Amino acid sequence: MAKRDYYEVLGVDRSAAEADLKKAYRRLAMKYHPDRNPDDEGAERSFKEAKEAYEVLADPQKRAAYDQFGHAGVDPSAGAGGAGPGAAGFGDIFGDIFGDIFGGGGRRSGAGRGADLQYTLELSLEEAVHGSESRIRIPSQIRCDTCDGSGARPGTSPVTCTTCNGQGQVRMQQGFFSIQQACPDCRGRGTVIQSPCSDCSGSGTVQKTKTLQVKVPAGVDEGDQIRLAGEGQGSATGGSGDLYVQIRIRQHPIFSRDGDNLYCEMPVSIAMVTLGGEIEIPTLSGRAQLKVPPESQSERVFRLKSKGVKNVRSGAVGDLFCKIKVETPVNLNRKQKDLLREFDDMLKAGGERHSPRESSWADRLKSFFTTS
Repeated sequence: MAKRDYYEVLGVDRSAAEADLKKAYRRLAMKYHPDRNPDDEGAERSFKEAKEAYEVLADPQKRAAYDQFGHAGVDPSAGAGGAGPGAAGFGDIFGDIFGDIFGGGGRRSGAGRGADLQYTLELSLEEAVHGSESRIRIPSQIRCDTCDGSGARPGTSPVTCTTCNGQGQVRMQQGFFSIQQACPDCRGRGTVIQSPCSDCSGSGTVQKTKTLQVKVPAGVDEGDQIRLAGEGQGSATGGSGDLYVQIRIRQHPIFSRDGDNLYCEMPVSIAMVTLGGEIEIPTLSGRAQLKVPPESQSERVFRLKSKGVKNVRSGAVGDLFCKIKVETPVNLNRKQKDLLREFDDMLKAGGERHSPRESSWADRLKSFFTTS
């Protein structure tokens, strides 16, 4: 199947600035990310397609090649330089787009630098609102101590690659233009290993599991990321990548969250909403008293100012919105039912409108049948 135009994939025009590319990719990444669409192969394909398009268009050199020669200009199988779109790990491109929650941006993997990693940390709503510390275990590649990252057996050394003469790059002629790409024999290192290290099999890195302490600041929300610099994948020849800890919040039994505001529902009796009174409601910082005015209707929403979530960036505090839900009495005995019937008869016989919605509904219903 022919690839779609990268500008079409991101939904931008060909003159789009870098900020527009980022905005478009972020929107698509949030929509089609596999974590948000489990077991959805279509969403996963759309996510990879958007990622590939952004990786090319966000790179000035690749974008210039793509604008001039189309997909052939950035196709690794056609001899394009680098790893080609989609070859980098998920963490580095995602980190570059979203940055960490403190406003910094992720780094792209440079030459010799290890790949960025991603870890999903699940928190309760209370932990996200108040902040917390969590210990996580991360499998990661680190530099091999036996060969000190060289990949060669102790006592030996890598030798210069004869294909590229130690340059790590070879020049290829593709049609009417010449391009430079990583040497296929030494993979850009400039050297080859004739006697591999027995511990790392010549890779220069070994896999270890490390335990990290993650400090989660108060106010983080679903999808926020915390960047731990240098805690990503290790490298035999350069520094380590970064680790991006992505926040996921478990569903709460009482509260729902939208940005910095919290929402809840409170059941109340008919007597309470009719006569008025005070009810005690929970908040994430303790308890609060809510005054219910007489003759309040079901579904009425009350706002408790500054009882929501403190924004992790601005420090502004959201509100708590409490919706009252009138409960219909159940399991009534005969006397209670008789009293209710008597009360209902008294309301009807009084000649006054005690049910504003019912009266309004009756008027609209009468008008409907009259005009039909």
